[in-house]
This record gives sequence, structure tokens and C-alpha cells, in this order.
Amino acid sequence: MTTYEAATATRSRTHTWEPRPEPTAELLEMTGRAVFEGDPGDHLLNPMGTVHGGFLATLLDSALGSAVMGRLPAGSAYTTVQLGVHLIRPVLPVAATLRCGGVALHVGRTTATAEARVTGTADGKPYAHGTTTCAVLRTG
Repeated sequence: MTTYEAATATRSRTHTWEPRPEPTAELLEMTGRAVFEGDPGDHLLNPMGTVHGGFLATLLDSALGSAVMGRLPAGSAYTTVQLGVHLIRPVLPVAATLRCGGVALHVGRTTATAEARVTGTADGKPYAHGTTTCAVLRTG
């Protein structure tokens, strides 16, 4: 197989996950801090050959929303109404796992805000940071 054939060979990727957990007392007593991790790879490349910014936005939105959810009272939910993403440096497909930590800053009756940062687990460098504003939905 030539180098070109190896580089353009069809690839596949299998994903597994567990269903969303039911809201237990333990989940409802979370602190308002959330951490997500993600592994870059060539399946996430944009046309420029770097990992798509949407991957970083997904990590940020997940950590931000979970941080807010961890501070909401039982019988509440949220939805993102604003997501601000600042990309600091490109992510290469061979980069190590990225970690995104978020913290809720304000959780009020109708709105909540949070901030998060994405850093490399191997190099500690910042790759992105972001903020969110969420609408608080009282469901109970």
C-alpha cells in the first residue's frame, strides 16, 4: 500500500454510550462544577486539517450546561440561549485528550451563567474558553 493509499483509506469509528442517568438525590446535589474530556482525531478535521471548532464548542457547551444544571433546584431544567466560544490555538488530530472544566457563576430564578476552559491534559495549554447564558425552566 502506498503512502497516499494509506492516507486516503476508508476508516470507521464505533461509539458507545450509556443512557442519560435518572435524576437521583446524588445528581441533584451536585456542586455547579463539571468536567468533560474529549479525544481529538482525524474524524474531526475541518477543511484546513485541524480539529473543527465545533468539537471545542461541544465540550464547552456540555461543561457549561452541566455546571448550571448542578446548581438548579429539583424540578428545574435549563436551555442554552447564548454560547460564547473563544478559540485560542488550533487542535491537531494527534493532540492528547482535552479537558473542559466549567463552573456556574450565577443561577437565578429565570437565568443562569457559567464559564469554562478547555486545556490539554498532556501540555496544560489553553485551547479555548467560553461562557453561556441559560434560561432556567421550572418544570415542577
